[in-house]
Amino acid sequence: MTATRILGIDPGLQRTGWGVIDCAGAKLTHVAHGVVASTAKAALAGRLREIHEGLTAVIFAHGPHTVAIEETFVNVNGQATLKLGQARGVALLAAAEADVPIAEYSPNRVKKSVVGAGHAGKEQIGFMIGVLLPGAQVSEADAADALAVAITHAHYFSAAARGAA
Repeated sequence: MTATRILGIDPGLQRTGWGVIDCAGAKLTHVAHGVVASTAKAALAGRLREIHEGLTAVIFAHGPHTVAIEETFVNVNGQATLKLGQARGVALLAAAEADVPIAEYSPNRVKKSVVGAGHAGKEQIGFMIGVLLPGAQVSEADAADALAVAITHAHYFSAAARGAA
């Protein structure tokens, strides 16, 4: 069975997490993960360029077959939500420029898929990443969240493939 390579992205203006897994049926394999950090004191346009360039490099280096991105949640601070949406837009653009299919998942769906509860904390997600991807040493919460997005897509992608077979 040929593995499908999935890039998961957890967008953020300060730190955009990314995680790459291979999915062959029900078997998930950790490939790589990391964070694209933007320069905090730079202008917004420069920060968005840094995110775009970083994610473009990740896509080029790992050649994903599909990309899964976490949807923006609306929080109390409208300005922060708008900036998060802009970072997410840049992530969508990087995947679209590479002509890679994109899937989007809500934060609650990601948490339910990986932990089993829609309001799981970051420590629970980090723990489950270690269980679902043995050997993955993930210390950054943003990268763990991105791997959780990739795992969520693997679950839905595999289920859709089984239904089509």
